[in-house]
Amino acid sequence: MILTFCGAAGTVTGSCYWLQTDRCQFLVDCGMFQGSKTLKELNYGPFPFDPKKISFVLLTHAHIDHSGLIPKLVKQGFTGQIFATSGTVDLLTYMLPDSGNIQEMEVERLNRRNARRGRPAVTPMYDKEDAQTALGSFSSVEYETWREVGEGVRARFWNAGHILGSASIEVEVSSGDPDARLSRLLFSGDIGPDHKLLHPDPEAPGNWDWVCCEATYGGRPRIDVTPEHRRTVLAEEVNKALERGGNLLIPAFAVERTQELLLDLGALFDQRRIPEVPVFLDSPLAIRATEVFEKNSFMLEDLPAVGASFRRPNIRFTESVDESKLIARVTGGAIIIAGSGMCDAGRIRHHLKQNLWRSDATVLLVGYQAPGSLGALLSAGVDAVTIFGEEHRVKAAIRQIDVYSGHADGDELIDWLTDRLPVKSAIFLTHGEEEALAAMRDGLQAKGVDPDRIVIPQLDDAVDLSAGRAAIQFKKKVRRLTPEAVRGPDWHNDLAEFSLRLREKMETAADDRTRRKIMRRVIRALEDPTRG
Repeated sequence: MILTFCGAAGTVTGSCYWLQTDRCQFLVDCGMFQGSKTLKELNYGPFPFDPKKISFVLLTHAHIDHSGLIPKLVKQGFTGQIFATSGTVDLLTYMLPDSGNIQEMEVERLNRRNARRGRPAVTPMYDKEDAQTALGSFSSVEYETWREVGEGVRARFWNAGHILGSASIEVEVSSGDPDARLSRLLFSGDIGPDHKLLHPDPEAPGNWDWVCCEATYGGRPRIDVTPEHRRTVLAEEVNKALERGGNLLIPAFAVERTQELLLDLGALFDQRRIPEVPVFLDSPLAIRATEVFEKNSFMLEDLPAVGASFRRPNIRFTESVDESKLIARVTGGAIIIAGSGMCDAGRIRHHLKQNLWRSDATVLLVGYQAPGSLGALLSAGVDAVTIFGEEHRVKAAIRQIDVYSGHADGDELIDWLTDRLPVKSAIFLTHGEEEALAAMRDGLQAKGVDPDRIVIPQLDDAVDLSAGRAAIQFKKKVRRLTPEAVRGPDWHNDLAEFSLRLREKMETAADDRTRRKIMRRVIRALEDPTRG
């Protein structure tokens, strides 16, 4: 049994585990890379496996960095079933076609620029029709119920407490030998924090052979966020933004984050803690997702009247492009919620174009910002960003709060993982930047976990699980990036991100010798862009 880490290894996004047994091949997740231009280029390259040979897919949840390449998988020949919870299937009914629509629009803009520059036209990795086709491959599963999913493989889904429908997936693999012991694996998916609004605490049994665990917020100290504390923080930011006189832009993920914001804003309006100003939810996908939440209200905790809670007279759902364009006429005193949460796609970029240059406007970041994303650059305080190929000065106030995290913090992750012990062979730490992964490793060691059982794989590492812990020797398939991948249409943003990281490295270097070594590496990378 070979496990290959085809994504979210050494980075946060692009979740994709490829397992090959002696009887079948299957994937756990098939997600899109997000963040820097270099990472996103991986979405356009070939899969490291043959989609036609994949028997089935197990999907942890609906977020695009876990599900976004499924239409591409189907387009390239996958014909099996995709198993997911009903909440995940309901969300992806809208999310995948929306993603296909984004691919089409992005490529259309790029091709207009390519035509002016004499460059060849490119095609999207998939379109809306491809996404609609892929939806026919989904099969709903119930939580905590075994499902025979392939030859010699059965799976059971456990609530991960992250978003609607999210799951950790238990997998049992048997060989053709009836006397051989089953192999037990657990894929955490994304783990939600304890006492999260709308969802129960994450669950799963213990006693495993192998565990793949996310480390998105590894090392982040415990933050005890109550609903009252979260609303107090939000009220303070809203009032400050409105006092400045301009609009308040909130880039928000369409699923979960938007619904939490609507609930909290509604509560603050009712309590008269913020002025009852117009609120525009300018995201067709977020509107559809809100309808899914209303449909699945019976699955949500602490929310007996969910339908009424999301809708108020001063909250306007804007679906059409024409309605969205009319918002540009509002130059102050409104709250605009739009996707995407990292500012890399969707209607939020149009609103940023209209408001970033205004000194009275405010942008409030309420979620994780992947390195290289437009949201991360704004958070870092850059003076200018590139949107749709044009440079825009940043004069608006940029604010960021972390009380809406859908991820467990570092302490909660370690608690969740130690509650799953014992793990006989190894724990693979994935879905994290370098610092978060190292912090998770150190935290587990402090809890008494054998350091030899903690493994941090890199992209496309492969390990033979059939021989147990002694066989953890990786074979790496290297994905080569083309020089064209390094400089995209928004290359100013990549340059700004690179400059920020280089400055941090130089400032923290121990001595001049280290600084010269860093610069030599930079020069080598510039001479050969395929080195990354």
